[in-house]
Amino acid sequence: MADIIQLLPDSIANQIAAGEVIQRPASVVKELVENAIDAGATQIKLIVKDAGKTLIQVIDNGKGMSDTDARMSFERHATSKIKKATDLFHIDTKGFRGEALASIAAIAQVELITKTVSEELGRKLVIEASTVKKQEPCQASTGSSFSVKNLFFNIPARRKFLKSDPVELRHITEEFKRVALAHPEVFFLFYHNGQEVYHLPATNHRQRIVGIIGKQINDKLVPVEEDTQVMKLTGFVGKPERAKKTKGDQFIFVNRRFIKSNYLNHAIRSAYDELIHKDYYPLFVIYLDIDPAQIDINVHPTKTEIKFEEERLIYNYVKVAVKHALGQYSIAPSLDFSHDSNFSASGRAHKQLDPLRSEYNRGSASGKSEFEKSNLQAWENLYDNLQRQPTETDSSPASGGGDSYILLSKISGDEQANEMLKDDGKPPYQVHKSYILSHVKSGMLLIDQQAAHERILYEDNLRMMEGQRSLTQKELFPRTIQLDPGKGTMLYDMLDKVNALGFEVEHFGDHTFLIHGVPASMAEGADASMLVEQLVDQYADNVELQLGIDENLARSLATSAAIKRGKQLSESEMKSIIDQLFACDVPYKSPNGRKCYTILELDDIAHRFID
Repeated sequence: MADIIQLLPDSIANQIAAGEVIQRPASVVKELVENAIDAGATQIKLIVKDAGKTLIQVIDNGKGMSDTDARMSFERHATSKIKKATDLFHIDTKGFRGEALASIAAIAQVELITKTVSEELGRKLVIEASTVKKQEPCQASTGSSFSVKNLFFNIPARRKFLKSDPVELRHITEEFKRVALAHPEVFFLFYHNGQEVYHLPATNHRQRIVGIIGKQINDKLVPVEEDTQVMKLTGFVGKPERAKKTKGDQFIFVNRRFIKSNYLNHAIRSAYDELIHKDYYPLFVIYLDIDPAQIDINVHPTKTEIKFEEERLIYNYVKVAVKHALGQYSIAPSLDFSHDSNFSASGRAHKQLDPLRSEYNRGSASGKSEFEKSNLQAWENLYDNLQRQPTETDSSPASGGGDSYILLSKISGDEQANEMLKDDGKPPYQVHKSYILSHVKSGMLLIDQQAAHERILYEDNLRMMEGQRSLTQKELFPRTIQLDPGKGTMLYDMLDKVNALGFEVEHFGDHTFLIHGVPASMAEGADASMLVEQLVDQYADNVELQLGIDENLARSLATSAAIKRGKQLSESEMKSIIDQLFACDVPYKSPNGRKCYTILELDDIAHRFID
């Protein structure tokens, strides 16, 4: 039998390795910016065109490279970070595997201009598909400039599977934010298609967080600090009222390296138990300093997964530190390990609650948001040991009577079925503030109130963007909203579409917007600023689905503005939801794919009582 095993050519081996390290333009951004940090840069400029598909350029003022180092840096497993196997257990740099530049050079056209401080001339190196095309002296500033052009130009199948520009730009922005948050002492600039996205001067951690996420969160940050023999923890968590229904701004850094850890995320989230609704997520930016010998970061090429030697201990430290911080700032009860069994029912607890009640009473007159009211209600439940669930931000459907006859012709097209499902005149009931139960001739109709209202609003929103412009409810005074640069750019790009939905939003410079009005269909007293912010958050979350801007916006607004489970409805509101749902083109499912209703047949109900 002839031999069939052979060594792969370097060009193919490099492309295979590149597929593991460089998955999309954001991977290139991550590797190049982290290399600039490792080079000691204090100023880093990121320039991106067409969401990184055409150009990714990173310019830094680091120490630069010599002729030999510049050439060697593109070889596989060439690195200055480690020299022996034991160095893997004491890593304090971003990169160390020696794979990134070789992988980038294998699937793109790369130009490197670099110079060290001791040299008069720098050098220019051009590489295409791992082949050196040019290497020559040139004028240059101290540091390095990497230009990566036409990513995946030699792997058309891989390039074809890149997502749309908004999706890829979102991933690039996330990678940029992670490095910028880890290194506030570094000055960062980020440009996309010639427009400045981020301008972040060197500063401290708090101001860097504000610069990344937005000025509106400055007074919502609670400092966290804990120093133990195992680790040092610093950072900030958000006050409960800053929690959102999307994960969004959650960052954990270990030795200034961003990591993904569901385990530690759970530790932080559990510190908010009883403070925020179970479907909401708090903001946090946490920095852990741990002896490198106590962790293993060589788990995956992306280096975002870490193994801890004392995982359970670190979990407990993180949870206690966050809980203690919230307690210190009178946001949560402080941990008391001696445990006063009378605490929850004592007058002392109610005295702590009195200022919150006073604040609530003042806020009611000034239009405090439903979420803040529900947050206070959660506190009352906590201290009074009640089992009620807090209500969430909601927007009631338009009230009105409506016939009790349920229009099902669009479901079955069967007149006999319509006749069988005709209402007997009895009013609908609400079950657990989440479901609407209505008598029909064949049995019971059970409707998920949130899913149904999402479907109603979704189809209304699509019609508005097709030219049936919605009426606008003007605000008495314009509301100002400031978004982080990434989301601000997103809202600016789709402003015409947003206003077609009945909003009246005006760009006010940088990433600040004025809200002059909201759709008239929104509930009276709805928080306009929160609604717009939720709309943008939902839109960003849906970007991966590549729905198209109209469908994405319609779906995002429906999800943000729909009534939620836990909202008490009047009889007229329930009837209105029933009538509007079955007037929809697709009443079966919400835009997110959840069933809107089910029918409990009388025969099925009777069968449940048979042994």
